[in-house]
Amino acid sequence: MRLAMARSISLRREGESRVKSGSFDWNESAGVWVGYGPAMEPKTVLVIVAHPDDLELQAGALVARMSANGSVVHLVCCTSGDRGSNDRRMTSSRLAAIREEEQREAAALLGISSVEFLGWPDGDVGCGTVLREEIVRRIRTHRPQVVITHDPVHPWPEYTAHRDHRNVGRTTLDALYPDARDHLAYPEHLDEGLEPHITREAWLIMSNQPDWFVDVGESLDLKIQARLCHRSQTGDSNELSDRYRERATRLGAQVGLAYAEALKRIEFG
Repeated sequence: MRLAMARSISLRREGESRVKSGSFDWNESAGVWVGYGPAMEPKTVLVIVAHPDDLELQAGALVARMSANGSVVHLVCCTSGDRGSNDRRMTSSRLAAIREEEQREAAALLGISSVEFLGWPDGDVGCGTVLREEIVRRIRTHRPQVVITHDPVHPWPEYTAHRDHRNVGRTTLDALYPDARDHLAYPEHLDEGLEPHITREAWLIMSNQPDWFVDVGESLDLKIQARLCHRSQTGDSNELSDRYRERATRLGAQVGLAYAEALKRIEFG
């Protein structure tokens, strides 16, 4: 039996105090990685999230930075967020159409190449084989070096993380290892020309235990602009902008940056 090959990339050798690779450094006092080295630049990135606007909340600035530097980024939303409204006159089908259009507008600002909605009902995304096959199919289609998804093991906020976030993250990690790699998992994909694929890393958003802080000073404004495209989910735009900037400031202060986003990195290999 082969052993599971996923591990946290923050593990270090005994006695190693600081690892430096370009602009990607180990911060000993904080116990996290900081920066974004040139060697980390992925050619293709696949973002798999539960709802429209999930990406913008936690990794919008990072995605904007990657796409500006030449990465091809694809976005898959498992739902269309069809329950996220307090308007009693709103219907699920109308809300889904609104939120899909908002997400496409936000994605264009971030430089995302494609946006796909899988059509699962908001609040009812499960961890079964149907969703796993859909995600494996996207992994084998886009063949990313990096997948960005939710942290299902240490989700944020603790205890009250949305179940769709937990389920999408868990199913995506299960799809990455071992299913997308193994030709006997969903062998019908071979008949469609979809070969097995090993993704190099998973970067987890909405994590209660992030171990990687990225400088987003140059792309924070774009992240906020993209989030404001989700007008159906926005009350006071000034308050939202201030809140996003305050969060980026608070994260950055932990590692000596002006503004940061924080993720959990998992390496497959």
